[in-house]
Amino acid sequence: MKLEDAVQVASAGMRVQSTRVQIASQNLANSDSLATTPGGEPYRRKTVSFREALDRDSGLHLVGIDRYGVDQGAFDKRHDPSHPAADAAGYVQLPNVEPLVELMDMREAQRSYEANLQAMSLTRTMVSQTLNLLK
Repeated sequence: MKLEDAVQVASAGMRVQSTRVQIASQNLANSDSLATTPGGEPYRRKTVSFREALDRDSGLHLVGIDRYGVDQGAFDKRHDPSHPAADAAGYVQLPNVEPLVELMDMREAQRSYEANLQAMSLTRTMVSQTLNLLK
């Protein structure tokens, strides 16, 4: 593998992990977002899926975004008849976001991002040392 290829692979990894952090941040920010109409649905947890993609120009297998989705998991309910989104029985549906899961996902994405950044930094150092040897 050429050094330029290593930078391209690490860059692709950083892009998808950045997207993963953004999705987890959106989920955390909306973990308390309830519906505003009676019987309405609250915020649904967003998801992102990755895929391996072949870059035909370089022949490299890179990671990319496959699709964005929403978690179809069930909503929890809380009895609050005074809430504007309460159904006829007085229950309000809560978002299907688990803050602890989102924080763990965000932390894992951050570590993956940092690993790709370190790979890119090491590649740059190797290129710099090679140029110094050629002087």
